[in-house]
Amino acid sequence: MTVMQESPAATTADTESEILNLYRAHLSKGRATLAELFGSHMEVASEGAWLTTSDGERFLNAGGYGVFIMGARHPIVMEEVERQLRTHPTATRILLEPTVARAAEALVSVLPPGLDRVHFALSGAEAVETGLKLARAGGRKRTVSMRGGYHGKTLGALSATAKDVYQAPFRPLVPDFQHLPFGDADALEAELRAHPGEVCVILEPVQGEGGVIVPPKGYLKRVEELVREYDGFLILDEVQSGFGRLGEWWGADIEGVVPDVLLTGKALGGGVMPVSAAVATRKAFRPFDKDPYVHTATFSGQPVLMAAVQGAIRAVKEERLVTRAMDLGARLLPRIAEVARRNIPELVVDVRGRGLLIGVELVEAGLAGELLIELFNHGVVANHSMNGSSVVRFTPPAVLDDTDVDFLVNSFDLATRDLIKGAATMPEGGN
Repeated sequence: MTVMQESPAATTADTESEILNLYRAHLSKGRATLAELFGSHMEVASEGAWLTTSDGERFLNAGGYGVFIMGARHPIVMEEVERQLRTHPTATRILLEPTVARAAEALVSVLPPGLDRVHFALSGAEAVETGLKLARAGGRKRTVSMRGGYHGKTLGALSATAKDVYQAPFRPLVPDFQHLPFGDADALEAELRAHPGEVCVILEPVQGEGGVIVPPKGYLKRVEELVREYDGFLILDEVQSGFGRLGEWWGADIEGVVPDVLLTGKALGGGVMPVSAAVATRKAFRPFDKDPYVHTATFSGQPVLMAAVQGAIRAVKEERLVTRAMDLGARLLPRIAEVARRNIPELVVDVRGRGLLIGVELVEAGLAGELLIELFNHGVVANHSMNGSSVVRFTPPAVLDDTDVDFLVNSFDLATRDLIKGAATMPEGGN
């Protein structure tokens, strides 16, 4: 392994072998095996676009599943969180508490008009469950999601996640879920026409875990029109695509869509705290307005989490990170595509994306795994796509500078050169 940049080794009493054994003993043997594929490195520090391992190596973080739109430990977010930690990190949830009110106000201020009721949670899956429960409480007992979509792994969210490998061990799931092709408005219209007034539609503006699938232009607007025509209920899952990732505050903004519920998470906590939210119209939120105990969670809206939300929104606004995501994506996507076409034309199917959500599709899943390892060998962390396993996904932060951009592209260049060498020496029929 080559040291990417000079960095002092992290001070820790832990060794990689000790932590690997603890993973096997108490966490997951599978996670331990995955860590070994990447050399059993142990991440111990992070700042901005970079993370540091226990042996002092630094890696550009273009992964993190979309969490780090503002990088790690952004100073504005850290300032808000540290202040709250010193005063009142956890509330009783009985009395009035200002940070949750201010966080809701700040979040609503950057959302499409009409979305002004907020339920905070911790994970994206919890936000999905909130949206699905609002739909059912409003009379929509049938749910339509899209093939390739990813909405989480709790039972309700898993019912919407159309992936057999995740669903099979847990069936029977929640009934009355239907999965349709993403981008096919005609198929959706047929389902809505058959069940007027009964259907909730949940989908992502761009399918992230599906392999960075960008729908046809006009599709999201047509979905909204059909849902309104047939008295349905629309949930936009922006847990990964939202908060500036696509070069807009929300994927909904691209076509001027206003859903009944918009889901956000991942980057909402500023890369510091786990926070998600379901934000609804007043009409959609009415069942929760009637009874404050019908849908609750102990850690929903806790002050230290809400401080992170306020800091994250401040950071995005003050540093114009939405515009930076658009500009950086416009620079990175063609450069990555050019490298792929030049170095691995026989192995790459497509390079696509929007903003700082970029996917490189290989001809088979095994090659995607090899490319992830080669990228790591050249100092870059990226992700595979859980519902599109042949796609390597880049979700870099919007705080990259010119040197970081060049480093990412150069590392991709070197990684693809090594990938083609490996593919050339692979035995016929090998994976």
